[in-house]
Amino acid sequence: MTGRALPIIGVLAFVAVGFAHGAEPAVPSTVITFDGDEPGRPPSGFTTAVTGGGGLGSWIVREDPSAPSGKKVLVQASAEKTSGRFPLCIYDAMSAADLTLVVEFKPMSGTIDQAAGLVWRYQNPANYYLVRANALEGNVVLYKVENGKRSDLKPLGSGWLTYGKKATVERGRWQTLSVQVHGSRFRVALDGEHLFDVEDTTFRVPGKVGFWTKADSVTAFDDLKVQVTPP
Repeated sequence: MTGRALPIIGVLAFVAVGFAHGAEPAVPSTVITFDGDEPGRPPSGFTTAVTGGGGLGSWIVREDPSAPSGKKVLVQASAEKTSGRFPLCIYDAMSAADLTLVVEFKPMSGTIDQAAGLVWRYQNPANYYLVRANALEGNVVLYKVENGKRSDLKPLGSGWLTYGKKATVERGRWQTLSVQVHGSRFRVALDGEHLFDVEDTTFRVPGKVGFWTKADSVTAFDDLKVQVTPP
């Protein structure tokens, strides 16, 4: 972690697309951007880690004229091909159990994988939840990582052979990945379209949030929105 100032944080009211709850009022959310960070350096206010083997990953801020908001984005730039390597970039200043996460992501390259993931209830590099979109596989899958082992969690109403849900995830295009977390229920959307729900009780306590990739995935992220649900 660096000693520089925390990333630009804005507060606004929003309801994640696909997650609206009738007439309930929107809860203020934190928006974490990278527009105040220096290009070519790690983002301030984040800690990097890795699950599995291989190197730590290279999380750097880059200028990107195509960014949905502002001109700077966060990129996991390491293309190390270790298949069981899962780089993490965790936001230090927040811990919560129930929340909604929304992020813009863009898979850029990768031959082993082209993955973009969101992490929540993060305890340490061996214990957390994540949902990831994969441009090579064309699907979105929700996992738990428990004691360092990653296991996919089946969508409600699906069979045991189901692996997440097929979806259009495109390399080189910005898309929106969202997850709404309430108790043991996790609700996933891609580009505002609800994909599936999952239920799991492995991690009940608050934890941190952040980003995740796999193997040689070079992936960009922009504007992480975190809407914490009051207890």
